[in-house]
Amino acid sequence: MASVDLSASASLSASASVGVSVGLSASQGNPKLEVDTASLFAAFNFAVEITVQGIDGNVCNAAFSDCDGLELTHEVKTIREGGNNRAQIRLSGPASFGTITLKRGMTPNFHLWQWFDAVVADPSLRAQGEVVIFTRAWRESGREERARFLLERCVPVKLKAPPLNARDGMVAIEELQLACESIALKGVGAGA
Repeated sequence: MASVDLSASASLSASASVGVSVGLSASQGNPKLEVDTASLFAAFNFAVEITVQGIDGNVCNAAFSDCDGLELTHEVKTIREGGNNRAQIRLSGPASFGTITLKRGMTPNFHLWQWFDAVVADPSLRAQGEVVIFTRAWRESGREERARFLLERCVPVKLKAPPLNARDGMVAIEELQLACESIALKGVGAGA
């Protein structure tokens, strides 16, 4: 466990879900923040995999610097009961899912462009996507997978190339936006 000393004036906000605990140091009397770094995973350590039915292999197995829009919104309906002015009833409504935005990616091929063209030719074509989150630390066997966001029935909304230059041999993607019908979290490892 790594320990970090906190001054008495410092505020403490930590989540127990990532292995954080607070204790007093016997020698100093100051609170200590102990973090189990083996269970932490960084938000930026992720991969994106996209497969399309009828096409062998992954359409996308790329690295992106940013991933935004992994969000779920649940609409809540409010009903008032006649004669009861002090309370209201909340009913669950439909869920909606955000548009996934991937920025500054690199791929070794033009498969994402070809997939976009295929969707233009056949608007019913859908893909399955996964955003895989890894641990921050490298193990002997490589990165350890912590969780997956499963993206069901994706369709590309926007595919944007960056300014062109001759520095790299890779295919750069400035921005890829995906609309999907559902997003689910699939945990991996202990406690999932």
